[in-house]
Amino acid sequence: MRKSDLVSAVADIADISLHDADNAVSSMFEHITDALARGETVSLVGFGSFVVKHRAARKGRNPKTGDEIEIAASNQLQFKPGKFLKDSLN
Repeated sequence: MRKSDLVSAVADIADISLHDADNAVSSMFEHITDALARGETVSLVGFGSFVVKHRAARKGRNPKTGDEIEIAASNQLQFKPGKFLKDSLN
């Protein structure tokens, strides 16, 4: 499913125009992204939770040369599915 498919489904279910559905879906994605950028957890009950985890800088190896390299610190996005989502897949 792509964003356009999701927009069409929202428009059909909510009986609104494609333009309004696109605005709603885009706004939802924007708000989720902004909350994650601020370091907040986004929990959608039944669906799952998005959490930003910080990974500290560490040393690694270049697999081609074997030289030791420094891997920079970074933020990683993690998703933990909710019970309803897990149950619907099995």
